[in-house]
Amino acid sequence: MAVKIRLARGGAKKRPYYRIVATDSRTPRDGRFLEKLGTYHPLLPSDDPKRVTLNEDRVKHWLDNGAKPSERVAIFLGQAGIAPMPAQPNRPNKSRPKKKAQERAAAEEGAPPKPEKKAEEPEKKTEEKTGEPEENAEA
Repeated sequence: MAVKIRLARGGAKKRPYYRIVATDSRTPRDGRFLEKLGTYHPLLPSDDPKRVTLNEDRVKHWLDNGAKPSERVAIFLGQAGIAPMPAQPNRPNKSRPKKKAQERAAAEEGAPPKPEKKAEEPEKKTEEKTGEPEENAEA
């Protein structure tokens, strides 16, 4: 059984509250878990000590037994000094402006916008009223 330490969402709509849990990796996000290890309140200010609470002894126990923390939980563990801080991946494409925003920025700079590629329409064959196809001018 592959054990993960991850967040399980609780709380009301638009009012998130997360439990930090040890769970089997195959269970649903908010489903059954093995043990509750802490909480995370994202609506509290960053400097509030109740924003992230962890039961350090139990977290260390699960990490020693081979549990893998999720990306967000690994950051929490690194900030608490329980585990080494993970290298955060660079995600330049996620934060890059989308197509329309890039076009607006190019227009504001005075640069001509990139020409749009249009699909070429297939040539239509015209037929005379008699139903016979036109003869090519090449002959």
